[in-house]
Amino acid sequence: RRAGAGESFWQYRRFVSGEPSQNVDWRRSARDDHLYVREQEWEAAHTVWLWPDRSPSMVFASKGARDSKLERGLIVTFALAELLVSGGERVGIPGLMNPTASRNVIDKMAQAMLHDDAVRASLPPSFVPSALAEIVVLSDFWSPMSEIRTMLAGLSSSGAHGTLIQVVDPAEETFPYAGRVEFVEPEGFGVITAGRAESWASDYVTRVALHRDEIRSETNKLDWLFSTHTTSRSAAELLLFLHSGMMVAKGTARGSTVKAGRSA
Repeated sequence: RRAGAGESFWQYRRFVSGEPSQNVDWRRSARDDHLYVREQEWEAAHTVWLWPDRSPSMVFASKGARDSKLERGLIVTFALAELLVSGGERVGIPGLMNPTASRNVIDKMAQAMLHDDAVRASLPPSFVPSALAEIVVLSDFWSPMSEIRTMLAGLSSSGAHGTLIQVVDPAEETFPYAGRVEFVEPEGFGVITAGRAESWASDYVTRVALHRDEIRSETNKLDWLFSTHTTSRSAAELLLFLHSGMMVAKGTARGSTVKAGRSA
C-alpha cells in the first residue's frame, strides 16, 4: 500500500514548501498549527469492459427458457459488474459508459442504457482498449463471421484479453419445429417459410456447429475464451464461470494458453 492515484483515503501528511497550494486540505489543517495534504491510496485497478447485446434478436424466448436472451445477458452483466467493483476493479460499457469503480455501478449502467437512443447493435463499437484491459461480450453471435472477425481484430489490437459468451435460447440449440412454420428475422432481414420445418433440423444443427467452430478458431488465435450459455440453465453458473475465469487471467501472464473454467 502506498500513496498515489485512487479513490480510497490513504493518509494525511505535512504540506511541503513549494507544493501547489490547492493540495492543502484546509479542513484538516484548521484543526492544527500545520498545513496538511490529503493523500489517496494508490490503486492499480483492472479495467473490464462489458458488452451485453441489446439488439432485437436478443428479445427472443421460447417456452423452455427461464429468461429471454436479453434478460439473461443483462442479469449476468449487472451481477458481474457488482462483483468486479466490490473487488476494486473498474467497469465500463464500450461507447456508452466510461470505466468506473463507483459502488452504485449497476444504477450507472442501467441509466446509461435507458438513455441510449442509438441503434442497438449486436456487437460492441470499434474502440481500442488498454493492453491490460479485459473485455466480456455477451451476445447470441448470429452476426456474419466477417463482422465478428472485424470486431475481434479491433478489440485485440492492443493486446487486451477477452471472453465471448454466446447466449442462446434452447430452441436455437435443438430447432424443435415441425410442419409449416414462418420464421421472421427480428432485425429486418425478411421472412422464411418452411413447408416441413423438421426436415431443416439436421442442416440447421450442422450450420450452428460450423459457425461456433469458426468463432472458436478466431478466439483461439488470440488466446481469448469462447463459450456458450443456454437460457434454460442457471445464470449463477455463467456468472461464476466468468468471474473465476477473469481472476485466473488477471494473475496469469498474457502469453499463457491456460483456459479457466468450463463451458457454461
